[in-house]
Amino acid sequence: MRAPEFRLRAPSAGLLALPWDRPLSQWNVPDVALRDIAVGPSRHLVKFVEADGLLWAVKDMPGRIAVKEYDVLRRLEEMGLPAVRPAGVVLQPEFDTAILVTRYLEGSWQYRRLFMRLPPDQPKHRERLLDAMAGLLVELHRHGVFWGDCSLANTLFSRDGQILQAWLVDAETSEVHPTLSRGQRGHDLDITVENVAMGMVDLAERLGRPESLQDTLIAEAEQVRVQYETLWELLHAEPVFGFTDRYRVEGTIRRLNELGFAVDEISLQPVTDDPSQLKVHVAVGDRRYHAQRLQELTGLDVGEGQARILLGDLRAYQAQLCQEAGHDVDESTAARLWVIEVVTPYERLAHDVVGQKGTAIQAYCDLLEVRWLLSEQAGHDVGTNKALAALARGVIPSDSAAKMAIAEVPTAPMPAIELDD
Repeated sequence: MRAPEFRLRAPSAGLLALPWDRPLSQWNVPDVALRDIAVGPSRHLVKFVEADGLLWAVKDMPGRIAVKEYDVLRRLEEMGLPAVRPAGVVLQPEFDTAILVTRYLEGSWQYRRLFMRLPPDQPKHRERLLDAMAGLLVELHRHGVFWGDCSLANTLFSRDGQILQAWLVDAETSEVHPTLSRGQRGHDLDITVENVAMGMVDLAERLGRPESLQDTLIAEAEQVRVQYETLWELLHAEPVFGFTDRYRVEGTIRRLNELGFAVDEISLQPVTDDPSQLKVHVAVGDRRYHAQRLQELTGLDVGEGQARILLGDLRAYQAQLCQEAGHDVDESTAARLWVIEVVTPYERLAHDVVGQKGTAIQAYCDLLEVRWLLSEQAGHDVGTNKALAALARGVIPSDSAAKMAIAEVPTAPMPAIELDD
């Protein structure tokens, strides 16, 4: 028998002990801790296995494709892009196949599982999900990544503060280039819109949703293109303005920062035809502007959306310290005390009251959101304990200020609806 060939980034005892000498289809045995997790339509067999206290996704596929996908995922990880993290690839020459191993993305959802719970007559829920897909495609293209098969089935979603983050989970057809041409980007975007439209319509049919909804879903899928092109234009525009209007640079930077993009460099060059006019070129970095700032201050490594919320909480805490001390308290001191006295204890409490769902830091962000909403409703700060009690009961205020409320992506158990893959 030809022994398997291993490339493991986490060569732990639990992973090494898995039955790599057997086809993945034969892993349904007592000595393999499989988890029953629903997956979307897939060309290949996918299972989830527990080893060393962690959950891993294992996918059976041809060896050449498995190695290619593993290498692409490694590149995406090096670039810090939102994609599942590769853990290894095991070639099985005895069966002329291979098994790709990736880390399971905790706290994530498939679109189709969310779609089951989203009210058909409230498109804003679907809009947030599709906006996240458009943002992911922009980030991939900015780094020279051609996805080739962006679809609902190949995308996962997770909560990042009160926004959503889309994740690439299938890179079989992906390619990494120094840059992408307009034609490559357009082709990838066409694939995305078509796949998303087909996926949404197919899902609506399986769920018995009214046929009248289909045209709406197709139109919504086209909004992925609109959102993509709007964001791409913002990131790559080179506005022109007069020499005396240099203050407009600050507005450009602020808009990019608000979207979470760090600015690496600003270039202002006279326009050839009119030297009194300046053309602005902005070199944009990763979409982790607030996350990087929070990490510098506290060491916390969180999502961009979470960092926005946490920085606001840190500033409020610093202002409280200054008031109590009667003098200024520097940001680094406030940050250190905030992590010790506020974040560490309250993220654990918040995580407990939501039944350990998701991550502790996301639970704390939800706690802050609930406290803000309750305070807005009451007209005064209701305090953290009352917010904790509301979070535990799932009581979320529903007023006009709650447009980004956590109720928009419900955390109730999934309904017992199974779809044929």
